[in-house]
Amino acid sequence: MIRRFAPAAVLAASLVALAGCGPAEKPGPAAAGAPTALAFSILSAEDQASYEPLWRPMLDDLSRATGLPVKAFFSSNYTALVQAMRFNQVQMGWFSAEPALETVDRASGEVFARTQDLEGKDTYTSVVIVKKCSGKTLDSILKCDRTLSFGMGDPRSTSGTLAPNAFLFRPRNINPATCFKVVRSATHAANLFSVGAGVLDASTNNSVGLDFAMNGAPEARRAYQNVQVIWESPPLPESAIVYRKDLPPELKAKIRTFFTTYGKAPGAEGVRQREIMAKLHYTAFNPADNSYLDAIRTMRQTAAPPAPAG
Repeated sequence: MIRRFAPAAVLAASLVALAGCGPAEKPGPAAAGAPTALAFSILSAEDQASYEPLWRPMLDDLSRATGLPVKAFFSSNYTALVQAMRFNQVQMGWFSAEPALETVDRASGEVFARTQDLEGKDTYTSVVIVKKCSGKTLDSILKCDRTLSFGMGDPRSTSGTLAPNAFLFRPRNINPATCFKVVRSATHAANLFSVGAGVLDASTNNSVGLDFAMNGAPEARRAYQNVQVIWESPPLPESAIVYRKDLPPELKAKIRTFFTTYGKAPGAEGVRQREIMAKLHYTAFNPADNSYLDAIRTMRQTAAPPAPAG
């Protein structure tokens, strides 16, 4: 559930500009021969300074395994991450399920691994949170009298937008835009702080983001302690690891083997790798393919508004 290299809006705008430059708008094939460096994209719910130390040791290990430099590409903007994959600015990345499906459908992406959390689960849940002691319940939130403010996630967020629409709003024929006084889209971290401070009456979030907040920086822990969950979705597919399908087969094999065996080395090396993964709240990267995202395709159909009459 990070301060980017560039602000999300600027990064997204630059990618849109790139998409409008004639022949460059088509996702081109990988450069002839094997790449000389790799970029790994990471969805940063907070800021780069928070996430870089968590991922850097693993990316350094990946660099040694592939023999190529591996740089990190951070953004909290899902569209920017998908577009970066589409235009081969990154060759692989850690995606939540909804943007992972976007990379498969629109950005030459291919799923090869999925994450497993500290409890051994490869699922998580979307939640709706309110401020503690506010007296707000799910029933009062869903009265739809346009008196309350509500926070959604990025439009391409699995837990912040897709799951609430699929499992909470659409089954009740509710359109958040007409239900609430105001609807704001933001990162999970921003929504957590807004609800905890009473700026928003309620918002979406997810079980992973709340867990990070509970064990995170003091300000995140304070925000977590000020909220409570009033709704939880069915289990959702956890994050996927995706690479471009046009990478050389031998390089793809090295990357796939690296992730699916990481943390399983014997002795002190295995201990070191597991410590790195524990800081990311993971215990393993299990093998997967594009079918891992079939549940997201079904959710998209469920969340879609009804077709116009006639």
